[in-house]
Amino acid sequence: MDFAISDSQQMVVDTVRAFVERELVTHEQEVERTGKVRPELVAEIRRKAIDAGLYAANMPVELGGGGLDDLTLAMAERAFGWTAYALHYIVARPSNILRACTGEQVDEYLLPTVRGERVECLAMSEPDAGSDLRGMACRAERRGDEFVVNGTKHFISHADLADYVILFAATGTAKGSRRLISALLVDLDTAGVERAPGYNCVSNRGYHNLILNFDDVRVPAAKLLGEEHRGFEVANEWLSSTRLQVAAVCLGRADRALSVALDWAATREQFGQRIGRFQGVSFKLADMRTRLLAAELTTYRAAWLSAQGQMGDADAAMAKLSATEMLQFVSDEAIQILGGMGLMDELPLERIWRDARVDRIWDGTSEIQRHIVSRDMLRPLGC
Repeated sequence: MDFAISDSQQMVVDTVRAFVERELVTHEQEVERTGKVRPELVAEIRRKAIDAGLYAANMPVELGGGGLDDLTLAMAERAFGWTAYALHYIVARPSNILRACTGEQVDEYLLPTVRGERVECLAMSEPDAGSDLRGMACRAERRGDEFVVNGTKHFISHADLADYVILFAATGTAKGSRRLISALLVDLDTAGVERAPGYNCVSNRGYHNLILNFDDVRVPAAKLLGEEHRGFEVANEWLSSTRLQVAAVCLGRADRALSVALDWAATREQFGQRIGRFQGVSFKLADMRTRLLAAELTTYRAAWLSAQGQMGDADAAMAKLSATEMLQFVSDEAIQILGGMGLMDELPLERIWRDARVDRIWDGTSEIQRHIVSRDMLRPLGC
């Protein structure tokens, strides 16, 4: 079993790290202070990312993307995780769902998004349908050669930067009153679409969530993504990859938290010696490193399996579960090592600590991940 990073993978990681330090880290304090990323800064970062060949790195070369395999992509995501999400998101990795585009959808949505000319957002969650996605009330009623959409979506990340939405809506009812779901491509300037302010979140300042309201919005049937009533099959292409992304970003955040804590422990003096000499501190560092390595191996294993076309839902779930819960532990212990200074915004720890909280919720809660893993274990036994 070879754990070595190839020369090409190391080159990708080094390129991302350099870009993050040069173009993103310097803007962290501004984003934390203002709660936004200036439009001109968004445009500048996007342009520089495209010039550096980092934009749409997850998309195939034949579509104009970077063509990174899933393991190398996870390593790149880890390097991006060093900085604030609101900044590194701008170096977009478009949703894999878009690879389901066919016909005119390719030229209208997929290719412009890969080139950075268009930006997508994704709408699944509703006020009364979070983990229970089949309980969504937003409906897309088929009327001839179009759908008429009515309903509300919330927690729609970066909808303020997007110009179209990949919308999941109920298009029918199956046995047991469970909704049949379909995916639609909807331009956000379509009549009847309203972008409303979302909620103020303690995590990921500057990375906004909005509420989308749909009032008799008419969407041509040609903008159906995938097959009608089979939206969950399309969604699964997205959920597994985004769970890997969340896991890899958590590794990067933990890297930075551990780096700050280690430097503090090695230089801070109390009671006549450096605090790293006290077992109360050094044992924390040992636990932090051990958990980080365990999450790294789980995440990279899932990414490797994905690159081989062998990753199951449970593999992605274990990666997200282990990495997100590891980050919560590492960020909290890092603050404990620094004491009061750990909570001051002169250092990145309090931001990492806050940002870590949402990672155990979005893209499937920790409880959902445990359900997926345990189901994978018990189903073969008839349970």
